[in-house]
Amino acid sequence: MNLLRGFFRFWYDFIVGDSVVLAIGGGAILMAGALLVWAGAEAIAQILLPVMVAGTLALSLPRPRNRTEG
Repeated sequence: MNLLRGFFRFWYDFIVGDSVVLAIGGGAILMAGALLVWAGAEAIAQILLPVMVAGTLALSLPRPRNRTEG
């Protein structure tokens, strides 16, 4: 049982790592790309997928915290 738990813990840490947003976004981008190519919309995929990657990256960046002196 410990071997199985370690196996899944490794893959979770490898895929998710520090950012759940990047893991979910990457999976969504792959699925969207596969669906667009399957539907025959390769031209749209070439434009939409890089935009989706940039948006996912922007969402994953850490937000600045407000520092109030007091």
